[in-house]
Amino acid sequence: MLGSKRIDTSIPEGQRWDMCVVGAGSAGFSAAISAANLGAKVLLIGHGTIGGTCVNVGCVPSKALMRAVEPVFLASASRRFAGVDATAKISDWSALVQQKQELVDQLRQAKYVDVLPGYKNISYVQGAAHFSENGTLQVNDEAICTDKIILATGAHAALPDIRNIKNIEILTSTTALELEELPNSITIVGAGFIGVEIAQIFSRAGVDVNLVSRRGILPEAEPEISEALSGYFRQEGINLFRVESYERVEEKQGEIVLHVRGESGPSTIKSQKLMIASGRRANTESLSLENGGVQMRQNGSIIVDKFMGTSRKDVFAAGDVTGQDQFVYMAAYGAKIATKNALENAKLVYDNSVMPSVVFCDPQVADVGLSEEQALAQGFDTKISLLTLDNLPRALAARDTRGLIKLVADKKTGRLIGAHILAPEGADSIQTAVLAIKAGMTYEELGAMVFPYLTTVEGLKLAAQTFDMDVNKLSCCAG
Repeated sequence: MLGSKRIDTSIPEGQRWDMCVVGAGSAGFSAAISAANLGAKVLLIGHGTIGGTCVNVGCVPSKALMRAVEPVFLASASRRFAGVDATAKISDWSALVQQKQELVDQLRQAKYVDVLPGYKNISYVQGAAHFSENGTLQVNDEAICTDKIILATGAHAALPDIRNIKNIEILTSTTALELEELPNSITIVGAGFIGVEIAQIFSRAGVDVNLVSRRGILPEAEPEISEALSGYFRQEGINLFRVESYERVEEKQGEIVLHVRGESGPSTIKSQKLMIASGRRANTESLSLENGGVQMRQNGSIIVDKFMGTSRKDVFAAGDVTGQDQFVYMAAYGAKIATKNALENAKLVYDNSVMPSVVFCDPQVADVGLSEEQALAQGFDTKISLLTLDNLPRALAARDTRGLIKLVADKKTGRLIGAHILAPEGADSIQTAVLAIKAGMTYEELGAMVFPYLTTVEGLKLAAQTFDMDVNKLSCCAG
């Protein structure tokens, strides 16, 4: 499906391409446009809805609905201000879902469909590409003559190994955000960033939410952040379950029953709907990579080196299909690296050492660089600063002190090597830490910088100063 503006999807006969890009999502478009800008003739192959995960079923729809339910929470939280008593409710969920879909359709049209006609050296075709037995790339039973190939087919939600799960009608993050009628209750298996965001969306919309995981909320986050966020979720009424294993699932008397085993033994979790958010699998099943000599891991993701090259010298890969750094901006970044290396042998290295990561729950979770555990594992003698938001003037003025900021530094040099934020505006604050780490700044240098007062990002300055002094001994704006 392309949208209202049609694109010529025929393959010119006898054409030889400088590059063929398989996958028309963020990574695929980034690769195709980068190649076109280098003067290459490009064939872009899409399969399914153009635009990929982010605009269609990921970032855009989830954040649109997250913002839509936010006023409901803010109204109930308004009582923290003396003399304020506000109320809000979801009066028409289907209208919200329709509005969300209209935004998705608009962005897909504007940022994908309408972009292609502006690049005369990009041809687009729809079809399921695969490698034939002789190693040639084919689409729609036609062999593609190309010098270089970039695989950017993305990933999809994967089912965990739970007995009887294939016999139950379950939801994924995609289908959950398409529900036009809110369920009374939902159980979400998996508490990574997808499970956490969608759990809060449904909870704030009035659904009874069970969030179930084996490693707790955001297990890759700093433990202080995971623990604090768990407390905030419980305060909002989200039921958190930490289990050791998932035994089986069944439908019983109109409910879905998830059988689990925890520290105290077996138990059941019941709800109207069940959503799986416990992992994703690369879209490589139909590519016949073994015919093409492209190696992959057991989970189906394509193995790439630091130059985004695969085991076959003329084939590169980028984005979620590689199984690494599953963020849309990293997919686009990796695709540019792959394109320049493929076409120009540029030897550019994929570098995620200062990659910002954001979870758009509330408070937001954002980090960059090394965690304390990672730094210790790499041999650093670490120095840690931990600032709770009840020390931040912005949070005090907003009467919302949920959150903390944790900074990790190299004790020997004072250089900042990690920053981790849990705050209502954490996503908009992390880039300052990105730049500080990229520039090799010490925490003393960060603490000496001038920051605007009554902002969340000022917390980075205060956290940097807290390495060596008691924040309670600082005066407002005293530097």
